[in-house]
Amino acid sequence: MRKTYRQTMEWLYIVCIVLAAVAMVVITIIIPYGVFMRYAMDSAASWPEPAGILMMIVFSFIGGAAAYRANAHITVGTLLNMVNSQNRQRLVFAGDVGMGVIGVFMVKWGVQLVQAVWQNSIAEFPWLSAGVTYLPIPAAGVITLLFCVERLWLGQPPEDSFTFRDQPQADS
Repeated sequence: MRKTYRQTMEWLYIVCIVLAAVAMVVITIIIPYGVFMRYAMDSAASWPEPAGILMMIVFSFIGGAAAYRANAHITVGTLLNMVNSQNRQRLVFAGDVGMGVIGVFMVKWGVQLVQAVWQNSIAEFPWLSAGVTYLPIPAAGVITLLFCVERLWLGQPPEDSFTFRDQPQADS
């Protein structure tokens, strides 16, 4: 069961990276298009900016969950390097529990946000529910919780996994 869970989390991590990368590529294409249309063609397109914002929501939340699993998120590495290995493990454990709390917060309040704006639409995309645009928030919360369970139950992903990490220095 442990191996299956680890493999499932590895695939979920790869899916998160792909979604975040696609969102970034789309942003990279549509924002210059909007600038070109506005300034070169003197005919501003109304949709690139809100579409870029929607892609940034996907990139930020789904990519943030992947960054957590890869241990590439913002941490206070200096503090971890200042303490002995036993206290370092305690701090890492506390950080993982804290991320789990944040994941629960994202799920609870993200679902409420999605429900609150589900009937609204976006002016530039009248066929798209505003609630759909916020679905990455609770989805990323669930993904973060799954990655927290992995780290708390199985420890950090192994070095030979797809993830890239910057590990704290060992005690000298």
